[in-house]
Amino acid sequence: MFELLGVPPQVLFGQLLLGLINGSFYALLSLGLAVIFGMLNVINFAHGAQYMLGAFAAYLLGQYAGIGYWWSLLLAPLAVGAFGIVLEKTMLSRLYKLDHLYGLLLTFGLALIIEGVFRQVYGVSGQPYPIPALLQGGQNLGFMFLPNYRGWVIVASLLICLATWYAIERTRLGAYLRAATENPVLVQAFGINVPVMITLTYGFGVALAGFAGVLAAPIYQVNPLMGSNLIIVVFAVVVIGGMGSILGAILTGFGLGILEGLTKVFYPEASNIVIFVVMAIVLLIKPAGLFGRER
Repeated sequence: MFELLGVPPQVLFGQLLLGLINGSFYALLSLGLAVIFGMLNVINFAHGAQYMLGAFAAYLLGQYAGIGYWWSLLLAPLAVGAFGIVLEKTMLSRLYKLDHLYGLLLTFGLALIIEGVFRQVYGVSGQPYPIPALLQGGQNLGFMFLPNYRGWVIVASLLICLATWYAIERTRLGAYLRAATENPVLVQAFGINVPVMITLTYGFGVALAGFAGVLAAPIYQVNPLMGSNLIIVVFAVVVIGGMGSILGAILTGFGLGILEGLTKVFYPEASNIVIFVVMAIVLLIKPAGLFGRER
């Protein structure tokens, strides 16, 4: 069947794998953005810089503390999340009653500052980060060769996305979070500390970006610009899925990654713009996004 389309199976499945890998990062990053916007109504333009911080945290932990990949996968997101909590307490918390534009401008400025500092110290050539020994090599599936680490990235991303969706949509904690966004005064009357909950929610969303950065470090070089190269696409994914929609962020992230991979097979010239074309079509038909709700 593939030969009838003029595409060798190895090329098609290779691009589908690449699309799934890209989709894994789109889903993780857009999920973090959706959590932050859905719970805090903040458009976090610093998300790309925080993704980059996760990669650099893993790199620095390895270089100066001798901490390997597996511990970095835990410690780096915690460090980036803690940094996000500091930002929320000192800056973002002052903007919640203002228009969304103020939060966007603040986080955009923070992204420029963070990236500028790392560019000044490390340049833009990038730093290598090794694949952990346990995940080196790959599997011959017959129709394609699957590198172990890339398979791990897809599985890890999917597990984290599903766990986050379950926690927010199916647990009591998630119900408190959703209620706090709708009526914080009522929720606080039940003895729940809403400001602390909001702060931890922002920290969690930022930690998701840091986790994605650690996953990306062995695939892409650790580079101060790695976040800015990705964040515009991720925002397009969030808009298509619906701002604040957890399920929309996950499904749209993986789906658009696959679509981008297929476009590289059949019409490579359009692969860089296909997501933005989809965004334009979705906004014309359903301005709230595929899974979003009209506000």
